[in-house]
Amino acid sequence: MEGFEEAVELVSPKHKSSADSWYPLPSVLNSHLLKSSMFKKILIANRGEIAVRILRACRELGIRSVAVFSDVDRKSLHVRLADEAYPIGPAPSRESYLCIDKLMDVARRVGCDAVHPGYGFLAENAALPRACVDAGLIFIGPPAEAMESLGSKTAGRQLARRADVPSVPGTNDPIENPAAAQALARRMGYPILLKAVAGGGGKGMRLVYSDAEFESAFRDASSEAMNSFGDDRIYLEKYLDRPHHVEIQIFADTHGRVVSLGERECSVQRRHQKVIEEAPSPIVTPELRREMSDAAIRLARAGRYVNAGTVEFLVDTNLNFYFLEVNTRLQVEHPVTEQVTGLDLVKLQIAIAAGHRLPFAWESITPRGHAMEVRLYAEDPDNNFFPSPGKILSRQVPSGPGIRLDDGVYEGWTVPNDYDPLLSKLIAWGNSREETIARLRRALEEYIVTGIKTNAGLFRRILEEPDFLRGEIHTKWLDELLRRPRSAASLGNDNQRGSAVSDAAVIAAAIWQASQSEKQASVSASSADQPSRWKLEGRREQLDRLP
Repeated sequence: MEGFEEAVELVSPKHKSSADSWYPLPSVLNSHLLKSSMFKKILIANRGEIAVRILRACRELGIRSVAVFSDVDRKSLHVRLADEAYPIGPAPSRESYLCIDKLMDVARRVGCDAVHPGYGFLAENAALPRACVDAGLIFIGPPAEAMESLGSKTAGRQLARRADVPSVPGTNDPIENPAAAQALARRMGYPILLKAVAGGGGKGMRLVYSDAEFESAFRDASSEAMNSFGDDRIYLEKYLDRPHHVEIQIFADTHGRVVSLGERECSVQRRHQKVIEEAPSPIVTPELRREMSDAAIRLARAGRYVNAGTVEFLVDTNLNFYFLEVNTRLQVEHPVTEQVTGLDLVKLQIAIAAGHRLPFAWESITPRGHAMEVRLYAEDPDNNFFPSPGKILSRQVPSGPGIRLDDGVYEGWTVPNDYDPLLSKLIAWGNSREETIARLRRALEEYIVTGIKTNAGLFRRILEEPDFLRGEIHTKWLDELLRRPRSAASLGNDNQRGSAVSDAAVIAAAIWQASQSEKQASVSASSADQPSRWKLEGRREQLDRLP
């Protein structure tokens, strides 16, 4: 362990601030972990793109990965790529991915020594790290006590106040009496937010504008929280008008070092769900970055935090910031921080869980360039973002300078209707925000999926908006944009592209049908009755030429 810190200090002196002081760290980290004490086998208690992301980090570190899957995920990409994969039950998450006993049983039976929760499902449920301790396994995340003191939204607010971190006004404890909470809302003044104590990602959250809406909003938020997190407790906070949502990425090891890796701007949200994230934030000054990072580190130390976490803040028009909550896990948007720091956050998580020291002080981390991420979902923006499950008939993915795609799907896979419809995360990096946006536009033009609907068109629209280009956004900006009528030029561009995608879908369907016929013919008919190979190849070439 000591050798690790000494080796890294040769590359990253604690108080340097130039890009050269940190950029070689990923290779140093990787080479050391391959030679030092490390886990042999990790169970990934998740699915989809985050499970794929984690197992790829495991493979680079020489660690065997164990996937779990529900009945509907049997053919998923994370199952195909893992070294081992085991079934854990039916499609409903309560009977599979939320069943701690089933996860522990698999981990024990196959000889795992650690569990990575990813994000969502049980990632912020303190019962999972406790179960890991009882089973003799290492949980790759914070200890249960830190998760409860910071991950619980109400406990986190209490701790923030004790640590002198500015907070949004609201309740410090879960709501036991809805009538009393409604009376508090009247005194504070509407609008207010009802939020799930164990929640995140906009689940179990309702914006309430009046007394008449309170009762039904409380009931809906509580029900959604129970379905998403197995915890129906709700708390209340004052709703701030048009703030920026800015979060600080922190890491803490078991040796007392806590660092900030800078901020991410997450203000582009639809119904409280982040859809675009970027780093650095277009509004954060160096002074504000230091103040927010100091507050985040102070809070993490007060909660005896370990591993990766995100401290979320709201920033008003006067650049005053207010603590919102702590996400005690890896975030969906972690790739933008990886792109501007050159660090692999999943490997850092694994290293810290294995007992290694953080190889740098946060003063040595200087962002390089600009990164932006869009979340690509199987949903239809023209039909109120209704989920669009189904078979992916064809898929063309972007590439080129500064482009990264984290995904968990493949051509021919059927997107289920049982889980969050996230397909992929498309990330662009550039030397400036302007270059990053240009690269992301180009990548979105290259991205084509047929057989299902996606929200890629929404991002093409956002990246053309003058307000977004100037960085003049807030947490309700996207909801307001979607209520505005679209320009004729914008609709024309989408219609033209939609026609090309429709053509691609028709050709892809024809190829698929011909392929199915070919398979059947190989069993029941002579070779003379099989579809012509040159026709199939011609159709494929025509599909490849589509924009």
